[in-house]
Amino acid sequence: MINLSKALVNNTALKWDETKDPCSWKGVKCTPGNSSITEISLSGVFLSDFLPLLCQIDSLVSLDLSNNSLTSIPDNFITDCGAIGGLQLLNISRNMLGGTLPTFHGFVGLKFLDLSFNSLIGNIRLKLEGLVALKSLNLSFNRFTGPIPTNLGKAMALEELQLSKNFFEGGIPDQMIDYLNLTLVDLNENNLSGPVPVRIGDLSKLGVLILSTNNLGGKIPETLSSIKSLSRFAAYQNNFEGPIPSGLTRFIKNLDLSYNKLTGSIPSDMLSPPNLQTVDLSYNLLTGQIPLNISPSMVRLRLGSNSLDGTIPSATFGTLEHLMYLELENNSLTGSVPPDLGSCRKLMLLNLAGNKLNGSLPGQLGGLSQLQVLELQSNKLVGEIPFEITQLPKLSILNMSWNSLNGSIPSTISSLRGLANLNLQGNNLSGSIPRTIANMDSLIELQLGGNQLSGEIPRMPVKLQIALNLSTNHLEGPIPKSLAQLTGLEVLDLSNNKLSGEIPPELTQMQALTKLLLLNNQLSGIIPKLSPYLTFDANGNKYLFNASTPNTSPRSAKKGKSVAAGLVIGFAAALFTVGVVIVVTVSISRRYYRVKDEQLQSAEDLPPPQVLQGNLLTANGIHRSNIDFTKAMEAVADPSNVTLKTKFSTYYKAIMPSGSSYFVKRINWSDKIFQLGSHDKFWRELEVLGKLSNSNVMTPLAYVLTVDNAYLFYEFAPKGTLFDILHGSPGNALDWASRYSIAVGVAQGLAFLHGCTCGPILLLDLSSNNIMLKSLKEPQVGDIELYKVIDPSKSNGSLSMVAGSVGYVPPEYAYTMRVTMAGNVYSFGVVLLELLTGKRAVSEGTELAKWVLSNSVKQDKWDRILDSNVSRTSLAIRSQMLAVLKVALGCVNVSPDARPKMKNVLRMLLNAR
Repeated sequence: MINLSKALVNNTALKWDETKDPCSWKGVKCTPGNSSITEISLSGVFLSDFLPLLCQIDSLVSLDLSNNSLTSIPDNFITDCGAIGGLQLLNISRNMLGGTLPTFHGFVGLKFLDLSFNSLIGNIRLKLEGLVALKSLNLSFNRFTGPIPTNLGKAMALEELQLSKNFFEGGIPDQMIDYLNLTLVDLNENNLSGPVPVRIGDLSKLGVLILSTNNLGGKIPETLSSIKSLSRFAAYQNNFEGPIPSGLTRFIKNLDLSYNKLTGSIPSDMLSPPNLQTVDLSYNLLTGQIPLNISPSMVRLRLGSNSLDGTIPSATFGTLEHLMYLELENNSLTGSVPPDLGSCRKLMLLNLAGNKLNGSLPGQLGGLSQLQVLELQSNKLVGEIPFEITQLPKLSILNMSWNSLNGSIPSTISSLRGLANLNLQGNNLSGSIPRTIANMDSLIELQLGGNQLSGEIPRMPVKLQIALNLSTNHLEGPIPKSLAQLTGLEVLDLSNNKLSGEIPPELTQMQALTKLLLLNNQLSGIIPKLSPYLTFDANGNKYLFNASTPNTSPRSAKKGKSVAAGLVIGFAAALFTVGVVIVVTVSISRRYYRVKDEQLQSAEDLPPPQVLQGNLLTANGIHRSNIDFTKAMEAVADPSNVTLKTKFSTYYKAIMPSGSSYFVKRINWSDKIFQLGSHDKFWRELEVLGKLSNSNVMTPLAYVLTVDNAYLFYEFAPKGTLFDILHGSPGNALDWASRYSIAVGVAQGLAFLHGCTCGPILLLDLSSNNIMLKSLKEPQVGDIELYKVIDPSKSNGSLSMVAGSVGYVPPEYAYTMRVTMAGNVYSFGVVLLELLTGKRAVSEGTELAKWVLSNSVKQDKWDRILDSNVSRTSLAIRSQMLAVLKVALGCVNVSPDARPKMKNVLRMLLNAR
């Protein structure tokens, strides 16, 4: 052990002291009395080479080398460790192992082998046949091919088999059923096909069976219902067909058969077993009614997107005190919303959208004190909005659009202080918009279009971002100047009302605005000079005209000279106002057009930030010699060096004394939501990220800590962001070869981050704004450090401020409040849709993903989704774009479980060539 200590003398993570008993060293365990070493754990200590000395400890029982940077398993390691008869556990997971699997000779006592989260390839064949005592095998998250291995120890002692997220193909081998001690089988996300063997019922000890995301078909075996120990069965996203066998859930607690082709009705006994907790049958072809008897232990029930009919069983739900998620959307359910749903006190999500429900809403829903999402849109509901619903303390999303609701909007709606999305459009609501609506300081989307609302437009919540839609009502009076305070708003639609007066020049200050719709009102005067990037439509306003063109609008002779005189005066006043706006606009445009105008001191008045600590993270000699911390801080003191501002970061261009350019990024909000608490921990987190090596990931090269902020250094990307290239230059369409290269590059970067050996690195905010371009075919994923240094739970901002950019936030975030790999896949899917359609993530008040999903129901209409400027270039390009669209649709699936993992997304994109 002393020799081993010397080999690790420079390892700061271990700090082994040669003067002390090895049994006291970190990661080392011994027998009672400290006579022999039995366990060594070197997990996460930055090992890059195997240590042959480890296998000279013949008393070793457990060896953990996980979460390091090991790249291959040397032959002498297999030979020496294989000779240790008492070695029972070998964990080399979460490393960088490549190549084929070595043949494991010896290891006669090995019971647990974990090689997951590596990059091993090839066919396993007989390489594990000699592991006679093997009980647990985990090869997940690799690149193995060929058939499922069946020669896994002659003693047939195997209990756990985890082979998920590889490229195994063929059928589920019948020989696997011979391992009668199996308790866990995870074959998720491979290329398996064919039926599930009927003999699977012989695995009488099986507790978990996961077959999801394959190409398996045929019927669900009835023999599964005989396994008394089976608590979880997941087989979503396959091609299973036929009816669901009766008795399947007799012993199961968690069942997921979503995204298959199952037909027939739901068996009457399927939802009733007392132990049943979660059932997901969504996205199948099921018909008939919802069974009357539902387990009192039910936590989540998902039956959406089938063809179920009949009513929602009323009395049943009054007893479901554990139910948290109920999703029955997109069926043909009739009748009223059951008042008994109000007794489900733990309910967090209620989705009944897209049915044929009628009648009025029961006030009992106000008893759902934990409810966060309420979706009732696209039904036939009538009556007034119950006061009780406006008292739900945790509600984040409320959608009652496209019904026949009447009456006024309750003034108590402002009690929903946590509400982020309110959609009441397409009803028969009347009266004025409550003035108290301005107090809803979490609201980022307000849809009130298509009603009978009247009166003037009141002051609006200042954090609105996605859209403010008040179109097709009876609103009158002027457009309020206070709307200019909505600096984050992207879409403003006031069309088809009775609004009068001039368009306030103050609206030109709304720099985030992408669409302004004012058509069919009674507006007059001169149209202010608007941004060239703004989609603007004010047709149908008789007395509204541009300053650059004569007023040719028809006018009644009765208006006479008074109208003409008024217009002249108004024209002069408007010219003055436009002049002021132009001066302001020119001033602002000197900075990057998407950087918000801030009141900053000049470079002469603002001293450079004082460096408290600066460290280089990169081993690259060129960068280490180029980076000058003092020069960089001078650059960040000058606001003219700002090149980009995102939700979480501000980017500066810093030119070093050598002439090389770098990005210096300040992390915004660092005073509020740094979770690290110390400079040392901050350094350790960034040190790990600085060692990453992937051409499609922006890895930090250095960092500087000042009194108030943290600054990170990156290579400069001369082409700017993907958002700039796609949406910043109208008329200059990016060719498909570049778009495809960008898609593949971003997928490679994201797949690398998700499979990182130090553990998955998630992106807090993935959007086209955070993808930098070194060239038109070389993208880099940015902001990789945010998930490490920002704690969303400590943010006091709005929902979207934590989850990411509007339009990219996965739908499940509203009720999970968790950043996940599946959520990152959704955000990437939106980026893919941007590349395919040329549209922004939010367009005309509608999120791009929702628009594409609604227009993709019929595959023969997919051509309409694609950017015609690109797709019509050639049949080959059109074909490839359609193939990529299929990948994108999978990514933006509303079900997180149904989305492919990034590794598979990358594979599908490469196959689309």
